[in-house]
Amino acid sequence: MNPALLRPEHRLIADWIADGARVLDLGCGDGAFLAELQRDKGVSGYGIEIDPDNIVACIDRGVNVIQANLDQGLSEFDEDSFDYVVMTQTVQAMRFPHLLLDEILRIGREGIVTFPNMGHWKCRLQFARGRMPVTRHLPQTWYDTPNIHMCTLDDFEDLCASRDIAVLERAIVDSQHRAVIGMQLLPNLLAEIAIYRIRRRR
Repeated sequence: MNPALLRPEHRLIADWIADGARVLDLGCGDGAFLAELQRDKGVSGYGIEIDPDNIVACIDRGVNVIQANLDQGLSEFDEDSFDYVVMTQTVQAMRFPHLLLDEILRIGREGIVTFPNMGHWKCRLQFARGRMPVTRHLPQTWYDTPNIHMCTLDDFEDLCASRDIAVLERAIVDSQHRAVIGMQLLPNLLAEIAIYRIRRRR
């Protein structure tokens, strides 16, 4: 795995993915992550992307890609089609994130999801001033953001519990993807980005 080619969160996620696995990457961007997984871990699978330029970049990298809108669901895939379904920094931009999580765990044995934590102390401070948060990990203003369903770590874990989803692993980091001292003691207050590995309880 070439760390220089990947976003820091992708490097963390790669450690959770077994060699030779079947992977679906939702909102795969330019395909760099899947391309590295194919090279380094021998995975097979697809990316789903909506942006035409990113689709061309995926094809150039030799990544199988499907153009689709995630808000329209994943009905074209059968149950347990993949070992892992990955969705990074996307769940908060979906119209119905709870339904998409259900679909992820219908077609994948495990899901890996990352999102910005609205419970971070910098967000709380700006809320206390009567403002929508603008931070390093949430850089867009309220009228120019794709994020429509922001949540905290506690919110996400409550959602998982209500939908019979087990949390297998969790990584919590700052905006530079570093683990900060004390973060494990107060994760909902100090974590800026959350990375979850989840599975349906059977």
